[in-house]
Amino acid sequence: MTDTADTARTGAHPHYFASLRDSFSRILPMAWPVLIGQLAVLGFSTVDTILVARFAANDLAALSIGMAVYITVFIGFMGMVLAISPVAGQLFGAGKLQAAGLQVHQAIWLALALALVGSTLLLFPGPFLALAKTGPDVTDKVRGYLMALAFSLPASLLFTVYRGFNTAVSRPKAVMAIQVIGLALKIPLSALFIYGWTLPLPLGMEPWRVEPMGVVGCGIATALVMWSQALIAWAVLHRDPFYAKFGLHDKGFRAPNRTAILAQLRLGVPMGAAIMIEVTGFSSMAFLISRQSGEAVAGHQLAANLVSMMFMVPLALANGTATLVAQRVGANDLAEARRLGWHGVEIGIGLAAVLGALVYVLREPVLHVYTDNPTIIAATLPLLVWVWWFHVADAAQTMANFVLRSHRVTLMPLVFYATSLWGIGLGGGYWVTTSSWAPPALQGAQGYWAMSTAGLVAAGVSLCAFLAWVHRREAPRVVVN
Repeated sequence: MTDTADTARTGAHPHYFASLRDSFSRILPMAWPVLIGQLAVLGFSTVDTILVARFAANDLAALSIGMAVYITVFIGFMGMVLAISPVAGQLFGAGKLQAAGLQVHQAIWLALALALVGSTLLLFPGPFLALAKTGPDVTDKVRGYLMALAFSLPASLLFTVYRGFNTAVSRPKAVMAIQVIGLALKIPLSALFIYGWTLPLPLGMEPWRVEPMGVVGCGIATALVMWSQALIAWAVLHRDPFYAKFGLHDKGFRAPNRTAILAQLRLGVPMGAAIMIEVTGFSSMAFLISRQSGEAVAGHQLAANLVSMMFMVPLALANGTATLVAQRVGANDLAEARRLGWHGVEIGIGLAAVLGALVYVLREPVLHVYTDNPTIIAATLPLLVWVWWFHVADAAQTMANFVLRSHRVTLMPLVFYATSLWGIGLGGGYWVTTSSWAPPALQGAQGYWAMSTAGLVAAGVSLCAFLAWVHRREAPRVVVN
């Protein structure tokens, strides 16, 4: 094995495809439970989108804005809590199981502290609503929706601790099972609270009613489901003998450990900031597009939900790849870590290209799954021109970034994200849509999608190049077959 990494990545090595198949066979068992679990999570918003789209246009607009606010608040804090994954993964790979278990208790303290801040922001969303400039009817609906999600946030962050730790120790199925149960609860609860229900009672008794709540009912259903998931996760950690070797219960619940929490924060703050930039660069489009019309933001919501669902494939592959890379780094097997990392990037980009092409070809039937409203479909179709390229670039930057996290490299990705996604994507989108010289087709929602795609391409290229540099720095003579 004397070929260089560059030669291996071109496929010139005679064993390249055999090695790629080996990597895929190791990544797949880690990735497919994550894919199913994340599809279940995305199913929350998909179910709400489909149900609310059939309830009222104003509620759909409120859902789009409310989701953008919630994601903006939640996603950065989630990224900070998920620092447990590369930290515990490296400790697990090194055989330091008690030290890995210590990270769980410290991540719980961190999650509770962040939940207090995040719930306060959701209860007082004035700055976000000022940015959206919605009418009073939509604004009231957004406030009600976010009030329910404020009570959901602590449970969501606590479950993130469970998810991050199980991913680190190669137990993604334990997370998937609870996420699927959550979706099974979410579907009837959302239908109940969105549309209402009347239960007739015998003997002339007054019927029991749940009044229709529209978009606010989505938030109530989500809060009930997330607390259910958190309680199930707590029970699993206490009853499953697998976790005994990590010392999670040996000395009761550990007090906050300043050193451990600071170590997570040093990794988690850049991770959370990068994720927040990535998501807000996209979710902020909902605020800006909402200034155009209700139909425009509704069309954007359908396109956003579709591309989010597609994103679950590279996200699952990234999680699986990152877990294996972190464990190999912890075991000081840098050659294997590098091989798995690059192969994960290549597999993610290739599958994204195929999936993007398939969705583009079937775009009209896919949109009819969401709604039969011709106005909303007409507003969505032009946006799907960008979805294919958007998805491929999104896969590239996600795969590279997750591998970098496994090496505990988080600061430079933050710089790349700020420049590419906020600078080129969001800033460029605002510039294009407000410029008189831009083509008419790019002066609406398409302008934001076009520039967001350009920003993702820039981020993907930058992160892949930086990953190559990190690999050369850490192991200049490592072989990738």
